[in-house]
Amino acid sequence: MLTGIIVLAAGSSKRFGGISKQLLSINGTSLVRHAAEVALAANLGGPVVVVLGDRRDLVAPELDGLAVTLIDNPTHTDGIASSVKIGLAGLFLMEPRIDKFIIMPCDQPYVSAALLQQLVVTQTETDKGMVATRYADQVHMPALFARRYAEPLAALTGDKAPKWVLIRHKDDLAEVGFELAAIDLDLWPQVEALEKK
Repeated sequence: MLTGIIVLAAGSSKRFGGISKQLLSINGTSLVRHAAEVALAANLGGPVVVVLGDRRDLVAPELDGLAVTLIDNPTHTDGIASSVKIGLAGLFLMEPRIDKFIIMPCDQPYVSAALLQQLVVTQTETDKGMVATRYADQVHMPALFARRYAEPLAALTGDKAPKWVLIRHKDDLAEVGFELAAIDLDLWPQVEALEKK
C-alpha cells in the first residue's frame, strides 16, 4: 500500500504584494521546506512531489537536500487546478503503483506528520475513498484520495480546488477534525499573529 504526497507550492501569493509566501519563515524554516519535511516525516511509502511555479528560482533552493521531486507548473497562473493536475501526473509517473495520495498546500504551518498519518489510518478504518480535515464546519486540505479520484481531480479547471471533488462525492468521505489546519497564511495579519506566538 503506497501513499504519495503532493505539496502545492506554485501560487503567486498576490495578497502578499509580490512576496513569495512559500519563502515566509516560521520558526526559522520557510513554509515550503516545512511542508516538504512534514510530508517526508509521515513516511507513507510513496514519493513526495512538490509543485513549483511562481519564483521557482527562489523557492527550489529551499528544498535542497530533501528527498522530494520538484515538478514545474508553467501554467500556475491558470489556478490551483493546473497544479493539482500536473502534480498527479508527476506522482503517477514516478510510482505507478500508488493506490492513494494526499494533497496538501504549503501554507498550513500546523499540519504535522501525525495528521497525515491519521488521514491514512482513518481511510483504512472507514474504507472511504477520501479523508479530509474538517474545521470551521467545512472540509479542507490536506486531504487523502483513493486512486480512483485522480481522474476527477485532474479534470478540475481554473480556481476549482480539490474541495470540489470532496463535496461532490461526500458519501465517500470521512473526516479528521483538526482546527489548527484552519491556520493557512493568506494575509499579513495571519503571518504576524503566528510570528508573535
